Amino acid sequence: MNILGLILARGGSKRLPGKNVRLLGGKPLLAWTILAAQESGTLDDLLLSTDDAALAALGEKWGARAPWLRPEALATDTASSMDALFHAVEMCTAEGRRPDAVLLLQPTSPFRSVGTIRRAVAEFREHLHPLVAVSPAQSHPAWCYRLDAEGKMLSYCDLSGSEAARSQDLPPAYQVNGCLYLARTEDLLKHRSYFTPETHAFIIDDPREALDIDDAWDWKIAELIAPEFSAQGAG
Repeated sequence: MNILGLILARGGSKRLPGKNVRLLGGKPLLAWTILAAQESGTLDDLLLSTDDAALAALGEKWGARAPWLRPEALATDTASSMDALFHAVEMCTAEGRRPDAVLLLQPTSPFRSVGTIRRAVAEFREHLHPLVAVSPAQSHPAWCYRLDAEGKMLSYCDLSGSEAARSQDLPPAYQVNGCLYLARTEDLLKHRSYFTPETHAFIIDDPREALDIDDAWDWKIAELIAPEFSAQGAG
């Protein structure tokens, strides 16, 4: 089972400009994911897909392959990650390196540990079902509401009496954290997604590993956490 580690990193970011090259704990944000993937020793190839030549050079400096730039059409705000993934698979196939599976690693999850990558790959190799990383939901859906035109609160889910329930009495709820996605290439091509009827949750309990940096507030949190991981070298 040939597994491709794929990192998607666009040059532009509206909410947090230049986030992939920003220094976090003494090294660029992008480097955290590259180093952890390398140290895991579980991947047959580690590829960076980007539209930015400077990012490509940075990725290669830290150890990822970046042999081509992603087309502009796949680097817009409306382009999907899956479109970029399929482009990467096509390019690897053209190189004679078609992967049997793709592990998608977002650079915005810098504290994803080496052990977590190894655990995910081991589980995948044993069962071969798609894996999507999740974490305990920060706000249980039983306590989430939408508003009607008059501002009245309408529950998002039907858990009768949940408003008065203690959190420990509610069924566990999980949210996708973006830390990692792993599936066979044939499943990705068939379903055009990591979310299939056979997808299993890969649970990450450590909230630090589950952090997904999306804006300036997330970055402030990451700066507080970084010293706890910097000594490990790879996050």
